[in-house]
Amino acid sequence: MTQIDHLGIAVKSLAEARKFYEKLGLKVTPEETVEAEKVRLAMVPVGESRIELLEPTSPDSTIAKFLEKRGEGLHSVALHVSDLAATVERLKASGTRLISNEIKVGAGGHRYVFVHPSSAGGVLLELVGDESPGA
Repeated sequence: MTQIDHLGIAVKSLAEARKFYEKLGLKVTPEETVEAEKVRLAMVPVGESRIELLEPTSPDSTIAKFLEKRGEGLHSVALHVSDLAATVERLKASGTRLISNEIKVGAGGHRYVFVHPSSAGGVLLELVGDESPGA
C-alpha cells in the first residue's frame, strides 16, 4: 500500500522549528543526524504521517543549498511504497529520472531513493521502503 510517509521541510534552525510544532501540541522526536546527507532532522508525527524537519549540518549540503536558493519551506514529499526495489526498477525501466540509482539507508534505518523533480511534476519525490535488514 502506498501512502504519504512524510513531508520534508527545510529549516534554518531545528531548535526554532521544534518550538513551533511543540506549541501546536505535537510531539517532536529526538534529533538524528544523517551524515551521508549532511543533515540533522527530527520527525513530527501527525496522524498516520509525519513532518520531517531538516537542518543542514554543512554549507555544501543539499538542504543548505535549498535554503540559500528558496528559503525555508517544503522540500520534498515522501511516499512509503511496499516494495521499494521493485518500484525503483519499474521506474528506471520506464525512463523515470532518479537523483541516485542506488537505494540508500537514512533516518531510522529506512531505505529511500529520490525521484528527480523533472519526472514528478516539479516535486522532489522521495520513495521510502521498510527498514533495511539488520537495522
